[in-house]
Amino acid sequence: MKHPKHSKAPPTHTALAVPSYHRILVKHGLIEKNLSIPDAYKVFLQVGADPEVEKLRRKVERGSKIKHVPALYLATAMALQGMTKHELEALKLRIEDKAAIS
Repeated sequence: MKHPKHSKAPPTHTALAVPSYHRILVKHGLIEKNLSIPDAYKVFLQVGADPEVEKLRRKVERGSKIKHVPALYLATAMALQGMTKHELEALKLRIEDKAAIS
Protein backbone atom coordinates (compact mmCIF):
# COMPACT_ATOMS: atom_id res chain seq x y z
CA MET A 1 0.00 0.00 0.00
CA LYS A 2 1.39 3.37 -1.01
CA HIS A 3 1.43 6.31 1.35
CA PRO A 4 -0.47 9.39 0.21
CA LYS A 5 1.71 12.20 -1.06
CA HIS A 6 1.75 15.36 1.01
CA SER A 7 1.98 18.84 -0.37
CA LYS A 8 5.39 20.45 -0.01
CA ALA A 9 3.81 23.83 0.78
CA PRO A 10 4.15 24.89 4.41
CA PRO A 11 0.91 25.13 6.34
CA THR A 12 -0.53 28.59 6.59
CA HIS A 13 -1.15 29.77 10.12
CA THR A 14 -3.53 32.64 10.61
CA ALA A 15 -1.84 33.48 13.92
CA LEU A 16 1.32 34.38 12.01
CA ALA A 17 -0.54 36.78 9.74
CA VAL A 18 -0.33 39.50 12.39
CA PRO A 19 3.02 40.94 13.49
CA SER A 20 4.70 39.44 16.53
CA TYR A 21 4.45 42.67 18.53
CA HIS A 22 0.65 42.49 18.09
CA ARG A 23 0.57 38.88 19.34
CA ILE A 24 2.82 39.78 22.30
CA LEU A 25 0.53 42.62 23.41
CA VAL A 26 -2.63 40.52 22.99
CA LYS A 27 -1.07 37.61 24.91
CA HIS A 28 -0.35 39.85 27.89
CA GLY A 29 -3.75 41.57 27.76
CA LEU A 30 -2.38 45.00 26.88
CA ILE A 31 -4.52 45.38 23.74
CA GLU A 32 -7.63 43.85 22.23
CA LYS A 33 -7.16 41.32 19.46
CA ASN A 34 -9.03 43.48 16.95
CA LEU A 35 -6.85 46.60 17.41
CA SER A 36 -5.37 47.78 14.12
CA ILE A 37 -1.73 46.94 13.40
CA PRO A 38 -0.55 50.61 13.27
CA ASP A 39 -2.25 51.33 16.61
CA ALA A 40 -0.79 48.15 18.11
CA TYR A 41 2.69 49.27 17.03
CA LYS A 42 2.19 52.64 18.74
CA VAL A 43 1.19 50.82 21.94
CA PHE A 44 4.20 48.50 21.61
CA LEU A 45 6.51 51.52 21.36
CA GLN A 46 4.90 52.97 24.50
CA VAL A 47 5.31 49.64 26.31
CA GLY A 48 8.97 49.48 25.28
CA ALA A 49 9.54 53.04 26.52
CA ASP A 50 7.96 52.36 29.92
CA PRO A 51 10.59 52.62 32.71
CA GLU A 52 9.48 49.38 34.41
CA VAL A 53 9.70 47.41 31.16
CA GLU A 54 13.11 48.96 30.41
CA LYS A 55 14.42 47.80 33.81
CA LEU A 56 13.18 44.26 33.24
CA ARG A 57 14.46 44.24 29.66
CA ARG A 58 17.99 44.87 30.89
CA LYS A 59 17.78 41.79 33.11
CA VAL A 60 16.61 39.47 30.32
CA GLU A 61 18.98 36.67 29.40
CA ARG A 62 20.22 36.97 25.84
CA GLY A 63 20.32 33.20 25.29
CA SER A 64 16.60 32.64 25.81
CA LYS A 65 14.26 32.52 22.85
CA ILE A 66 10.53 32.51 22.40
CA LYS A 67 9.12 30.68 19.39
CA HIS A 68 7.98 32.96 16.54
CA VAL A 69 9.32 36.17 18.11
CA PRO A 70 12.02 38.06 16.18
CA ALA A 71 15.07 39.21 18.13
CA LEU A 72 13.94 42.82 17.74
CA TYR A 73 10.94 42.20 20.00
CA LEU A 74 12.40 39.40 22.13
CA ALA A 75 13.67 41.49 25.04
CA THR A 76 10.34 43.28 25.46
CA ALA A 77 8.43 39.99 25.17
CA MET A 78 10.66 38.39 27.80
CA ALA A 79 10.26 41.42 30.08
CA LEU A 80 6.48 41.20 29.79
CA GLN A 81 6.63 37.46 30.56
CA GLY A 82 8.50 38.24 33.74
CA MET A 83 5.83 40.65 34.98
CA THR A 84 3.07 39.67 37.37
CA LYS A 85 -0.61 40.22 36.55
CA HIS A 86 -0.63 43.19 38.92
CA GLU A 87 2.40 44.74 37.15
CA LEU A 88 0.79 44.17 33.74
CA GLU A 89 -2.42 45.85 34.90
CA ALA A 90 -0.42 48.82 36.21
CA LEU A 91 1.42 49.01 32.87
CA LYS A 92 -1.87 48.92 30.98
CA LEU A 93 -3.19 51.81 33.08
CA ARG A 94 -0.02 53.86 32.51
CA ILE A 95 -0.29 53.33 28.75
CA GLU A 96 -3.99 54.24 28.71
CA ASP A 97 -3.18 57.40 30.68
CA LYS A 98 -0.47 58.37 28.17
CA ALA A 99 -2.87 57.73 25.28
CA ALA A 100 -5.54 59.90 26.92
CA ILE A 101 -3.05 62.75 27.40
CA SER A 102 -1.78 62.64 23.80
